[in-house]
Amino acid sequence: MLDTFYREMGSGYVPEWHADVIDLERTYLRTPGQALFVADLGGEVVATAGLRSGGPKSPPNPLWLAEHYARGATAQLVRTYVRPSHRRHGLARALVERCCEFAAESGYDTAYLHTNPEIDGAEPFWRSLAKEVHDARGDGEAIVHFEIALPTSRA
Repeated sequence: MLDTFYREMGSGYVPEWHADVIDLERTYLRTPGQALFVADLGGEVVATAGLRSGGPKSPPNPLWLAEHYARGATAQLVRTYVRPSHRRHGLARALVERCCEFAAESGYDTAYLHTNPEIDGAEPFWRSLAKEVHDARGDGEAIVHFEIALPTSRA
């Protein structure tokens, strides 16, 4: 994951944005309602998708957006990455679907996410799965915000 921050996102590691990757176990395995799913090929992790409780924070996101998702029934899709050599094979879609199933089973009703549309393939991928909530490019940001309505859990 750290490689992705540097190579693809260009931001490098930013503690306030990426602290979860330093302690994956605490964030995703020991915290109820949160999970990290991986695709493993021959002992190599080739794709990931995670789910954390809560929506976007303000700042850096607009206050109205943070308030809209502050109701407690929102999960945030995070860390959806596929190594370039494994893209276009359905791994991200399968992992996101599993995240959404887990979210519904955990009692969430909405999955929020944001993406950088400058990352090759990111925007069309999310548009195929989610509904746009806010395109911040008009605000000078390289971010598009989306949500996915989750099915009511059968639990």
